[in-house]
Amino acid sequence: MVIVRYLDVCLVLATAPFVLIAGLPLLGYLLASTAWILTRLGTTYMQERALRIGDHKLRAGVQVASMMGRIWIVALVILLARFIGGKDDGIMAAALLLAAFTVYFVMSFFTHGNTLVPPRTSGRPSTS
Repeated sequence: MVIVRYLDVCLVLATAPFVLIAGLPLLGYLLASTAWILTRLGTTYMQERALRIGDHKLRAGVQVASMMGRIWIVALVILLARFIGGKDDGIMAAALLLAAFTVYFVMSFFTHGNTLVPPRTSGRPSTS
C-alpha cells in the first residue's frame, strides 16, 4: 500500500534513467524532481500535523496553507528552470511536474480517504 501511496514519487525517480539516456534537459528534471519530492514530504508532514489539531478552523487553515504553498513552490520551480536553463528545461520541469501531479491526484482518491476529519479515538461506539 505504501508504494501506491507514493506512486508519484516512484514515477519521478523512475524517470531519471530515461532522461539521461534520451538526453533530455537534465537541469529541468533535477529542479522539478527535487521540488516535487521535497514539497511532497512537506505536504505529507503538514497534513499529518493538521490531523492532530483540535480546532477545525485552524486545521483547515493549515491544510489550505500547505496546499497553496506547494502550488507556489512548484510554479516557481518551473519558472526557475525556464530562466536558468532555457525553454527546454522549463518544458521538462513542467511536464514532469504535471505527470507527477496527475498520478498523485488520481492515487489520492484511493489512498487518502477523508483526511479532513480525524479518526475517532474516544466516545461511545456507533450503533449503526
